[in-house]
Amino acid sequence: PTPIGPVDLLCKDATGKTVAVEIKRRGDIDGVEQLTRYVDLLNRDSTLAPVRGIFAAQEIKPQARVLATDRGIECVVVDYDVLRGTDDPTARLF
Repeated sequence: PTPIGPVDLLCKDATGKTVAVEIKRRGDIDGVEQLTRYVDLLNRDSTLAPVRGIFAAQEIKPQARVLATDRGIECVVVDYDVLRGTDDPTARLF
């Protein structure tokens, strides 16, 4: 949790560094701004710093991707149907 609200996921990566993950259905600039605020606040805590951010969404708007990249935030496009196990590859035409 941060003073301005909880980050969706706060994790450790394979090297033991802290990762803040913000998850949205549609990734826009507001989501990147939100994650930026969380990362900035979490980096003030010496037990967590350095904290890096990952912005995950079903789709990420180009402007949001540019802003995230500029701020050192990684963007990940996530297929929720596959994660839920509801995507049946045999039902696809392509």
